[in-house]
Amino acid sequence: MEYCLDVSNLEPCEPLERTLAAVARLEAGDYLRILHRREPHLLYPLLEKGGFSWLTRTGEKTLFEILIWRRGDKSAESAALGS
Repeated sequence: MEYCLDVSNLEPCEPLERTLAAVARLEAGDYLRILHRREPHLLYPLLEKGGFSWLTRTGEKTLFEILIWRRGDKSAESAALGS
């Protein structure tokens, strides 16, 4: 299941905090779509350490779109990358 979080109008550090809270709630088959106005470079090492995979791409509604799923969750990865 896709969850979407638009942090594009939030001030630092709120996007990072909200993203980390949201990914902690992901269950098997779930992924998170983040809409952001900046590329969140500080987020990536935290995702890596937390056992998540991600894809960053140019967004349609915002400058950046980050898709995040639990590492090894093939169902979530397939859903995220197929979207």
